[in-house]
Parts: sequence; structure tokens; C-alpha cells
Amino acid sequence: MLEQITNQEDNSGAGDKSTGKTPEAKRSRPNPSAVSSSGTGGGKNILSSDVHIKGKLRFSDNLIIDGRIEGEVNSEGDLTVGENARIVGNLNTRSVVVYGKVEGNITVTDRCELKQNAALHGDVIAGKLAIEEGATFMGTSTVGAPRSSQNAGKTGSG
Repeated sequence: MLEQITNQEDNSGAGDKSTGKTPEAKRSRPNPSAVSSSGTGGGKNILSSDVHIKGKLRFSDNLIIDGRIEGEVNSEGDLTVGENARIVGNLNTRSVVVYGKVEGNITVTDRCELKQNAALHGDVIAGKLAIEEGATFMGTSTVGAPRSSQNAGKTGSG
């Protein structure tokens, strides 16, 4: 991963002579060598703090968002909302760790973690929920395995 970041910095020199684009314009395009393919497992994709997306976002494995998203985020993978991130919209993923700000509902099949300076204004539905001291959570939560229609009327396990 460090080599990929180093390669990006080395290639972001004084502009592309063939297209005349400045380094700023080049940075707005994704670098295929810095993005892991969905089949490799273990790689993380990153949307940095200068990224702003309006609309629906889908990804397959792991994603770190440190920018601004206005819209839905859907995945069967793991999401990390960085400390500079601000998401206005609903999140539907396998798990999420929030360091930044989310205004919308979070639905995860596994685990939702709100870290120390996180702010969530919305509802949470999760298998597990962890909220650190200092996090802000304004909404309702539903935690635990969802009941199937067969078990909905039963109480207890006996």
C-alpha cells in the first residue's frame, strides 16, 4: 500500500503534457493501481477529504470515506466514516465504524460503532451497537438479531 501511495506522489508532477491537465485535474481521476479489486480481500478503498459525491454510492468490500456524501450508501462490505467525513443520507452495509458525522439512518447486518467524536442524527438497526464516551447519538436503536416471522410471537427459549 505504501508503494502505491509513493507511486501516486511521484506521478503527480508538473502536469500531463499529452493532455495539458494540471496535477489537480489528474488527482480527480481514480488511480487504478491505488484501488484494490473486489476479489483480493483485505484491501481498502479510500475517498479522501476533498471528495464530494451527490447521489447513490455502492461498493463491494471495504471503503473508507473521509469526504462528503449526499445520498445513499449501499454495500455488503465494511464502511469506515472518517473523522473529516460528513454523510447526509442512509447507510446500508454489513458493518460501519463512524468517526465523523452522519445525518441519516444506519442499517447494518453486523456491527455499528460510534467512536469518541462521532455524531449520528438518525436511527440505527444493527446486530451489535457500540457507542464510545463522547459520541453523539440522536435517534432510536434496534439492536440484536432480527426476529423471524415464526419466532415473533414467542417469548423465551423454552
